[in-house]
Amino acid sequence: MPRYLVVGNGKMLVNLDQHAYIRDIYYPYVGQLNHVGGHKCRLGVWVDHQFSWLDEPEWSISMGYRNESLVTKVEAHHPALQLSLTIEDAVHQRDPIFLRKVRIKNHTSIEREVRLFFHQDLVINETEVGDTAAYYPDQRTVFHYKKDHYFMFNACAESATKPNSNNDQNFEHVTGREPPPALDSIYEFTTGIKRFHQAEGTWRDAEDGRLMGNAIAQGSVDSTISSRSYLSPNGLSTHFYWFAAGTHLDDVKKLNQYVRESGPGRLIDRVNTYWRRWVNKNNPDFANLDEALIQSYKQSLLIVRTQTDAEGAIIAANDTDIMQFNRDHYSYMWPRDGALVAKAMSSAGYHGMIEPFFRFCTRALSSEGYLYHKYNPDGTVGSSWHPYVHDGRSQLPIQEDETALVLHALWHDYSEHGDIERPQSLYQSLIRQAAGFLLRYTDTQLNLPQPSYDLWEERYGIFTFTASAVYGGLTAASQFAQLFGDDERAERYLKGAERIKSGILTHLWNEEEKRFARGLYRKEGRWVQDMTPESSIFGIYEFGVLPPEDPKVRSTMSKLRNSLTIRTSVGGIARYWQDYYFQRCSDMNIAPGNPWIICTLWFAAYEIAIAENVVDLQQPLETLRWTVRHALPSGMLPEQLDPFTGAPLSVAPLTWSHATYVDTVLKYVKRYKELDSATSM
Repeated sequence: MPRYLVVGNGKMLVNLDQHAYIRDIYYPYVGQLNHVGGHKCRLGVWVDHQFSWLDEPEWSISMGYRNESLVTKVEAHHPALQLSLTIEDAVHQRDPIFLRKVRIKNHTSIEREVRLFFHQDLVINETEVGDTAAYYPDQRTVFHYKKDHYFMFNACAESATKPNSNNDQNFEHVTGREPPPALDSIYEFTTGIKRFHQAEGTWRDAEDGRLMGNAIAQGSVDSTISSRSYLSPNGLSTHFYWFAAGTHLDDVKKLNQYVRESGPGRLIDRVNTYWRRWVNKNNPDFANLDEALIQSYKQSLLIVRTQTDAEGAIIAANDTDIMQFNRDHYSYMWPRDGALVAKAMSSAGYHGMIEPFFRFCTRALSSEGYLYHKYNPDGTVGSSWHPYVHDGRSQLPIQEDETALVLHALWHDYSEHGDIERPQSLYQSLIRQAAGFLLRYTDTQLNLPQPSYDLWEERYGIFTFTASAVYGGLTAASQFAQLFGDDERAERYLKGAERIKSGILTHLWNEEEKRFARGLYRKEGRWVQDMTPESSIFGIYEFGVLPPEDPKVRSTMSKLRNSLTIRTSVGGIARYWQDYYFQRCSDMNIAPGNPWIICTLWFAAYEIAIAENVVDLQQPLETLRWTVRHALPSGMLPEQLDPFTGAPLSVAPLTWSHATYVDTVLKYVKRYKELDSATSM
């Protein structure tokens, strides 16, 4: 199930599902560790002796965000209970604090008591072994901890209007206690055992509207807290819920007190103000784009920000439901994704945000000068399926494009912003080391990179995308060397790039089919062209090997579009012919693969690059609209779509999808202005 809403600040990331349940809490890195692991942290309502969790079918729920913000806006309505909820969620822009505001609307003409129940189902450090959940009386909170990770939970109603004297006896009869004074803390709490023996969890205890008050539980545990208010006829009440994360009990106590003293509602408003200013700090002229496209552009910037760790890791996706399929996830930094995302965000003006990414890559670089397959958010090498042995021969378990793309993105960032100090500080440790590897890792007979894995991490060989990326990386290194007066290296890197270009034109062009091959693979001791239609061949122009208007590029892109177009009402472009990943159609003539957001946008970007007048931009404009139409209702862009229903497949949100949308919008706007200006002259 995709993550419908995400909120974060680079240190903490919280994902919500379609019921507004918390499903993932990542801390202290974005993508590492996940202290919920996809389990449900429920939200429930008790009123008039009736109880309902928000995932019950009677609720009608719409998901979204405040305009231009990372503060959510969820509307939920329950006709039978005659209640509506408006929920706003945020992560503090600086501190590891999650904040939730729930505004409750009474749709009856009688006064009513309402209780909200907030359930915490944590698996601290990604295991249920050895957790503790306890009530902390000094601050009237509940906290969970294990080792050096602490989470403190609190809730309150903003104000509780005590029922009038005519109703006092009725409330006393219903609740068995005196009507409460104004509330400033949790109403009731409990801790307990979950998913062990016959215990389901403390959320079951909430369903009678009361909590038993168990003060501590150890092992596989959860907890539930509640808040209470009184709704006047057709009136409103406001509840707040928050939690803080830290490495010690004192840390979370201080953060909890900070929220109390500042006021959770005011803090949510500050978060909203911060993100509105952040997303509009480089507000471009959007030419003739629809308002919906502009809003999706801004939301994509915000989503990319949530997936970017403060220490530099740009995470592919943090939707843990993908673990159902392969017992692993996308919460890694692939240098490929990271470089292309960084390039897009640099174009959008977020130069400072991506600076830590290049530092991360410098630290991650191997002693030989290459980057590994993928990395954990803390910088350690991630899991991999790339072996050190292939066909009985030892090999490097890498995708060479990942090393090259970082250099390409770094030069792009310098070109955009002119910050010479950043690349100078990385020249010896990153640029020269990586460029030296790209030069050495070359097949001197073919003048092409030696074999590695393709960008999809599926096959081993020599690929057009990889070779094009290496050309772009060496060109960038040459330009940096020239910038710093290192003329000898500048010439060496440039000659290396030109040799790669020569090898591409000699060995990867197929004259009979008039298009570039996907790549080369070994067969019976010789290199053979793989002519499978493949969307990533767009790299031949994207990384500067040939200009987009070159006849070879035009012919290639035209034939690829024809082969990879999805011929259903959903439309879009597949990754490659006979793509097996989450395959939904066995007829390749209808759907050679599922439509991918990034691949569809690559072809729009190409149409933008070769447009000769404003009319030529109509098709890429329609592709941008197609992208927005196929986002989740909350605006999240998935990795791919079902070719028949358009439903999201694999993970959502995918950072690469959002960044590619940002990049395509910027290319469209720039080209539109150029062509419009030329027309009016």
